[in-house]
Amino acid sequence: MIELFVQILILSLNSASCFILVGIGFLFCYKASSFINFSHGVIVASGAYFAFVSEVWLGIPFFISIFIAIAFSALLGCLINLGIYRPLKNEGASSLILLLASLGVYIVIQNIISLIFGDDTKSIRSGVVKEGIAILGARITPIQITTIFVSIGLTTLVWVFLRYSKMGRAMRAVANDAELARISGIDSDRVILWAFGIGSGLAGIAGILVALDVDMTPTMGMNALMMGVVAMIIGGVGSIPGVALGALLLGMAQQFGAYYISSQWQDAIAFIILFVFLLFRPQGFLGRKVKKATI
Repeated sequence: MIELFVQILILSLNSASCFILVGIGFLFCYKASSFINFSHGVIVASGAYFAFVSEVWLGIPFFISIFIAIAFSALLGCLINLGIYRPLKNEGASSLILLLASLGVYIVIQNIISLIFGDDTKSIRSGVVKEGIAILGARITPIQITTIFVSIGLTTLVWVFLRYSKMGRAMRAVANDAELARISGIDSDRVILWAFGIGSGLAGIAGILVALDVDMTPTMGMNALMMGVVAMIIGGVGSIPGVALGALLLGMAQQFGAYYISSQWQDAIAFIILFVFLLFRPQGFLGRKVKKATI
């Protein structure tokens, strides 16, 4: 019994680690630009496919390919912001228009990936498949260990960056009140560009880690995006530790649900949890409840 519990816990931590990276990356873009950015999902997939091109097609060593893929994912996010979202915002586009534009970007880029690489499953894993490391009777693979520790390290680094760096403080100022930040002399466009770059880089890392664990398809990003957004909402929008808690709850609920009910219920369980939080605690674990002001 203990072996089963530990195995499910390992799988939960692995899933939660990917949800955290996607959720925090989405949070960067959302807080800076104030709209739901669906194209973040295709950035997740792009990280895996950039790594595939670099390693498999170009023959660049694996570890160098990883950093190249992360850089190109960050660049793609910045280019989408510069080429589409910023011009639309300058024209006075509403959040709904930006949301629809981001959905269009997602569909276009996903279809480009399908056109170039096909819809079949691709892999960036190489070498002999080895048996996982035994922990209390359960098994954990080197990729799962890497995913968990990379997620912990990057989450800590992002929290420190937002709290103590000059750019991090500027990002928080723009997220709280973009107009006031602009009046205070903060270049909001530059801050938003930084947010998209960092957020897209984190999404690219998540995509690479998912591909190393379970391979990749052109549509892999949408499910990762949905789970990341759910983790962000139930954890508390704006709270990095909250996203981590939300992702952990979501990962454990999905894995235990898959074992005791069915794996087909994993996505449904995620949204049941989301509905419960929206009804009874809409601010999430660590979010702050907004008080209504009366005039």
